[in-house]
Amino acid sequence: MASKRFQVSWLGEYYMDCLEVEAALKDKTRAVEAANLLCLMLDQEEEKRRRKVQYLADKRGVTFNEMWHQLRTGTYKITDEDIEDLKKTQEEED
Repeated sequence: MASKRFQVSWLGEYYMDCLEVEAALKDKTRAVEAANLLCLMLDQEEEKRRRKVQYLADKRGVTFNEMWHQLRTGTYKITDEDIEDLKKTQEEED
C-alpha cells in the first residue's frame, strides 16, 4: 500500500524547538502536532484561498470548481503574472 505521508522542508532550529515544545505540552508526537497545526492554518486561510481561486477562475472564464480542480491536480500552473495579481488583490483587501 502506498504511503500517504509527505515530507516538509526543514523548519529551522527555532521552529523545530517550538514544535517540540508544543507537541510535548499536548502529549503528542512532533509529526501529529505538525499535522494538527498545518490543518489549523489551512482552516484559517480558507476564505482567502477561496477568493484567490475565484479570482483566477473569473480571469480565465471558468467555474470555481474547474479552477480548483486544475490547481489541485497540477493541470494549471500559477504564472508570475498570476502571483503579482493575487498579491495586488490581497493588498487591496488588507
